[in-house]
Amino acid sequence: MTTPEDPRLPVIVGVGELVRRPGEHDDLPTEPARLMELATRAALEDAGAGDALLARVGLVAAVPTASWGDGDPGRRVGELLGIDAPTIRTSNQGGNGPGVLVGTIAQRIQDGTLEAGIVCGAEALKTLAEAMKRGEMPDWPGADPAREPGEVLEPDSPANTDDETAVGLIAPIMAYPLLEQAIRVDAGRTPEEQVDLISGLWSRFADVAAANPAAWSRETHSAEEIRTVSPANRQVTLPYTKLLNSNIQVDQAAAVLICSAGAAQELGIPRDRWVFVHAAAYATDEWFLSHRRELHRSPAIRACGEAAFAHAGVTADDLGPVDLYSCFPSAVQLAARELGLPVDDPGRPLTCTGGLTFFGGPGNNYATHGIAAVVRQLRDAPAGTTGLSTALGWYATKHALGIYGNEPPVRPFALFAAEPDTPEPREVAEPGNYRGTAETCTLIYDRGGEPSYGILFAILDDGRRALGHTNDPEVMAAMAAQDILGQPVELRADRSFTPECLTGASR
Repeated sequence: MTTPEDPRLPVIVGVGELVRRPGEHDDLPTEPARLMELATRAALEDAGAGDALLARVGLVAAVPTASWGDGDPGRRVGELLGIDAPTIRTSNQGGNGPGVLVGTIAQRIQDGTLEAGIVCGAEALKTLAEAMKRGEMPDWPGADPAREPGEVLEPDSPANTDDETAVGLIAPIMAYPLLEQAIRVDAGRTPEEQVDLISGLWSRFADVAAANPAAWSRETHSAEEIRTVSPANRQVTLPYTKLLNSNIQVDQAAAVLICSAGAAQELGIPRDRWVFVHAAAYATDEWFLSHRRELHRSPAIRACGEAAFAHAGVTADDLGPVDLYSCFPSAVQLAARELGLPVDDPGRPLTCTGGLTFFGGPGNNYATHGIAAVVRQLRDAPAGTTGLSTALGWYATKHALGIYGNEPPVRPFALFAAEPDTPEPREVAEPGNYRGTAETCTLIYDRGGEPSYGILFAILDDGRRALGHTNDPEVMAAMAAQDILGQPVELRADRSFTPECLTGASR
């Protein structure tokens, strides 16, 4: 590794992860802030500089936690670490947060306004869920949602329009299957072909998690097991079984320590611990899902990739370790397409952790683990290797991306507010009597394995999008049994709909 000429280059020098699996590591605390503290201490130990590095930390960036909704989680983390550093966070909802925070700290280090910073996060939703089943609450310090950190990088915004909420689109679990179906139609695949593709992809992710000591689940799963409905793998939505969904009920924590190359050298941090942050970018797609012109594309991911690749002087073909945000298969496919990566190549893994189904999906903080995993692989890679980590929030809405390398970058680090070439939003029609073409759809299943309701997006002749909802058993059976996408569909003012295959049937 060559000696960096610029002592302000940002380098990741320490990463730490904790996982508190059921029946394991019972000595670990469950409080999210304590888990963040311990993950940070693990990162300090990983760097080999301990308290000397901690004393130089000028910013604590804590990712907001769903299980402990304090408005300034970094304040308690700092107190537990024994430092009085300013705090910063991103929005309360958004898995893009870790990528944005790492990029922000790296830019301030490059600018010379910061010497070292911490990005940390934790989730303890498994502990919270178990306590609530017992009618209890965990014995954690009271959270103050109104408490504000020194800085908030992005505002909170509602995820859904009233129209989306009216048809039952209220959470990621409903949105990503709609994206999946749109991706399939654009690719010209049958439902069976699409399920084969994503089950194979997820099986390879499970193999990676099985070899990762920090993963929540370390079991391998075949593609057949992932796509087959069983008591342990119920149908959650169309087309996702449980093993194709993110697992948020985990207790996990991660931390990343970033400092200037000059500080790392002064502290004697071994060079084999250094990973340079080459470039980072963030961008937002059309905010509301139903307003997006095309559901199978992400102009924001493409813009992030173009900006960061150009600055770092690399292409997708040059990358070593890659970790694409993997809450659902559609998220991976969107990113892979826009960044120029294959989704069906067993020799080109798209995860370093094992993904949010198997590694675990700790709320907003997964991407901190993704960055840590990329850093570890880069440390062991041949000199000159670069890696990529992505992050996203809401419905593949907010995006962040970072490029890292085990040698100094070709030019100083830069953080880009990328500008997507976003087409005009698609107008959503008011509820009414229409005839359109089924664009995408999903079914939401209950825990007994029966469909409870269906959601439809349809394109009208004038280009507007109409949203539909059904709990009609006959319509839901048709949605489950055959491919209604691309078919004519009748929509009514009460938002119900009938696909062409049922038109004229006794109703």
